[in-house]
Amino acid sequence: MNAVLTAPEIQVVADLPGWLAVGGGEGLKNALADPDAIVPTIEAAGLRGLGGAGFPTHRKWAAVAAQPPNPEGGGKWIVCNGNEDEPGTFKDRFLLSRTPHQVIEGALIAAVAVRANHIALYVNPREDQSVVALRLSAIAWAAHPLLDQVAELVGSPVELHVCESSGLYVGGEETAAVANVMGGFPFPSLKPPYPAERGVHGAPTLLNNVETLAHVPHILRHGAHWYRELGLGNAVGTKLYSLSGDVLRPGLHELPMGTSLRELVFGYGGGMLAGKGFKAVFTGGPSNTLLTDRDLDIALDFDSLAARGSRLGTGAMIVVGEGTSILRKTAEYVAFFAANSCGQCPSCKIGTHQVSRLLERIDAGAGRPADLEALENFTRLLPGSGRCGLVDGAATVLASSLATFRSEYEQAVRHG
Repeated sequence: MNAVLTAPEIQVVADLPGWLAVGGGEGLKNALADPDAIVPTIEAAGLRGLGGAGFPTHRKWAAVAAQPPNPEGGGKWIVCNGNEDEPGTFKDRFLLSRTPHQVIEGALIAAVAVRANHIALYVNPREDQSVVALRLSAIAWAAHPLLDQVAELVGSPVELHVCESSGLYVGGEETAAVANVMGGFPFPSLKPPYPAERGVHGAPTLLNNVETLAHVPHILRHGAHWYRELGLGNAVGTKLYSLSGDVLRPGLHELPMGTSLRELVFGYGGGMLAGKGFKAVFTGGPSNTLLTDRDLDIALDFDSLAARGSRLGTGAMIVVGEGTSILRKTAEYVAFFAANSCGQCPSCKIGTHQVSRLLERIDAGAGRPADLEALENFTRLLPGSGRCGLVDGAATVLASSLATFRSEYEQAVRHG
């Protein structure tokens, strides 16, 4: 994996003393010196959730801070969500395996802000290096005097828990993560109540993605204005873009938020594989709207992509070149969603499998015109019908591929 570090957020440091030697811990010290200023600073910085939804971080923090601790549930909890299992997304595993100290520092700052005394470092067990690095980092932080200062401010000993997830894609959904941290199967649950009100063991719980928490120490160290100035245009901060697919230099690129798709693909990615023209890109992983060559100059930030009808998501960019079938790729991704449905919601369990079956039949050359009509119906029936976003992701990529590359579907039905 190639990490292009163009801003000072993501520093690769092997141990806690090394992290502290390059300025680590300064953000936490500032937070301890003025805990009431933490949430306003995060708000002024414009930090948003970097795990997919882009929800304003300060609003989550303020909601948990406003809740009284639940003694029966252990007080309050922070869950650092590192389940990361979607195709094309590989940013969190880099952060957890190469620089876990800044992630834990970000979680400790969050604990100070909301007065939480439990931090669950929730990680995909298939990422062996991440699990080992987190355990070693948690042990090092537990022995550091800064943790005692956090505990004194919170009013209770602060415990760091390394929790291995189920490894299932659905386990990344916040209510499923709560269930998994408690030792149960990661079934998403209906909201409300939200985890901020009733989360792990019934206690108020703050869930943030790994990348979100990795930015926090730098914001508290350098200030909100510094962070905002790192972005381009109206965007703020930086973003880790997971670039993969038909490009010469796939890898992980930390760039200013708002970098154009063209610059990412043809600049940092080195352009397309030999003999291939740019055809499309699955943005934010395979659960969002496809972008094509007419979108190459779009800014890769939350608002610009939303205006185009797409989403930044996790920042994964899966590039597709000419000669690669969008129908085939869509069939692969819908099959992934179908295989990862938890089975709670009939529309998801049955609907995604039906869509997958139709796509495979069309791709195999055995499709019928009625199959296209059935797929269109599914794009209208499935969205919003499940407890989590899995079925919506499958419906979105299906609808986008049908709208943008319908000729591929029609050709497959006509000619096999």
